[in-house]
Amino acid sequence: MKDSKRSLELWAFLVPALLILVVFYFLPTILTIFISFTPLRNWNIDRYARIFAGWRNYYRLFYAIQNDPSVRAVFLTTAVFVPVTLAINVLGGLALALINFFVGKRSNALINTIWLLPRMTPIAVYSLVWYYFFHGSEIGTLNSILIKLGIIHRAVSWGQEFLPYGAWSVIIFVNGLVGVSFGMIVLSSAVKSIPTEHIIAARVDGATDWQLCRRILIPQIRWHIMYVATWQLLSLLTSYAHTYLLVSWRLVDKSYGTPWALYVYELAFTGVFDQGLAAASGVFLVIVGAILGWLTLKILGFNKLVTEPRGDL
Repeated sequence: MKDSKRSLELWAFLVPALLILVVFYFLPTILTIFISFTPLRNWNIDRYARIFAGWRNYYRLFYAIQNDPSVRAVFLTTAVFVPVTLAINVLGGLALALINFFVGKRSNALINTIWLLPRMTPIAVYSLVWYYFFHGSEIGTLNSILIKLGIIHRAVSWGQEFLPYGAWSVIIFVNGLVGVSFGMIVLSSAVKSIPTEHIIAARVDGATDWQLCRRILIPQIRWHIMYVATWQLLSLLTSYAHTYLLVSWRLVDKSYGTPWALYVYELAFTGVFDQGLAAASGVFLVIVGAILGWLTLKILGFNKLVTEPRGDL
């Protein structure tokens, strides 16, 4: 009787989460795979949805990667944007979490509020702030400051010049700040959950701040670091909202300011309206995301973390 009641309680917690996964993740993935094998265009479902195109869309995709300079630029942008922004998000979030641990509570609250602003601000408003900051004329905040300081003598279009590094720098900076705030929230909570006895014992033994971080704090929040790294990796692979606005407003060069997720969106919803090719590109992104997610867990030692301890605790 107890086992049956326990089982019902477990399913009561699991079913809502499973329904969300099925409705919002698995079913869209299956539908995307199906569309990738059709020549669907212009959302003309009646005409194209029942036609089987085989691997045609995948052949077109890999041919474009090999021969189309604009698609190669998108591929290269993704290969730079994702790992660099991921490093900023994880290391920046960890640094802020450790700073929060060592500073006073008043300063702690101020730092948290400042870094949470990017995540609390609506996407359009947040992107507009950086649009005017990096604007390529003298009204741009960055240009105005640098001209007044005598560092530059003319306005610079930061996202359109110095390609590809200018465009990459802008989209990495804008997206990096949002991710850093997420990492800070998770890792700060993790650090605060460490038993104070461990901290006191380390201090009694004469541990410096650096030794405390390296020997006590960071090892005990490995789970949270792994979670932040994996989550942010998958999020960066599929995010496009901020970059879409920056590209649409012509703040950054379209070729080198478009990561793969935005490329998929544009194929399906703007310009050519080629949903078959967009679906194939989306399936390719899902496969790459699954492989990279697995590698991230492997590198960060997921298997070691889930093994049972060797002794009694």
